[in-house]
Amino acid sequence: MGRGLGRGLNAFFPEESNGEDTVVDDVKIKDLRPNPYQPRKSFTEEAIEELRDSIIEHGILQPLIVRKSIKGYEIVVGERRFRAAKAAGWTTVPAVVKDLSDEKLMEVALIENLQRENLNPLEEAKAYEKLMKYLSVTQDELSKRLGKSRPHIANHLRLLQLSPTVQKKIAGKDISMGHGRALLGLHDKSKADEIVEKIEKESLNVRQTEEMVQQWNNQSTPQSKNKSTEKPSVFIQSKEEELRSYFGTSVSIKKGKKKGKIEIEFLTDDDLQRILELLENESESAEQ
Repeated sequence: MGRGLGRGLNAFFPEESNGEDTVVDDVKIKDLRPNPYQPRKSFTEEAIEELRDSIIEHGILQPLIVRKSIKGYEIVVGERRFRAAKAAGWTTVPAVVKDLSDEKLMEVALIENLQRENLNPLEEAKAYEKLMKYLSVTQDELSKRLGKSRPHIANHLRLLQLSPTVQKKIAGKDISMGHGRALLGLHDKSKADEIVEKIEKESLNVRQTEEMVQQWNNQSTPQSKNKSTEKPSVFIQSKEEELRSYFGTSVSIKKGKKKGKIEIEFLTDDDLQRILELLENESESAEQ
């Protein structure tokens, strides 16, 4: 039928992307049950009703993916379509039967979870972390497999370094992922919760949060009597912001009378490797 599954799932089922050797069967709805490894998620009645109406009018354009089990079939991909078809009164649904291990079933469940539109940054980060663990791959290998950029995956994973309180605020959309990334540059991590309170109370945007983090860092760093405490120029501040955005970490540009230096902060060995890879990519691009 030549129905695609989305770029991420094609990494697991490449034959479905070109329609080759794909057999679609009619499977009885009563024989289907949800993926036991599917991360918990809510199915709003309104969303199911909308999909039900679409199915009644247009049918199911993309077959479900299932695997044979002792009692019928387990849904690998397509639980929303299953629920909507059931609500529409259908007795069978089109499905492709796959022979998958429990480990592969778990991997596919995470991939499908990543493709949900309402996934918050923390849920996305945890899905990347689990995939790297189950697949035993690096961030770079995962980015190629999923068709997502390396910095995108790295920036999400770095959110897991934040305190549980800050993570909860991001998951609840009280603050944005950008706010979280700014807080990663804070030298004294114990002050993060206090800054979050200010962000919410004063409705600070990401740039204002970055400036506050920089101020707190400067206050916590002893200044020698001979060291200049002049505020960086607008140009320097702008370049620092660009570099912070690119590397996803705290970056400071220090300019002296005869020379200067750029400091890029990293928190772990993996974080250092991520930054080095970004620098290597830039070097390769410049040579081309």
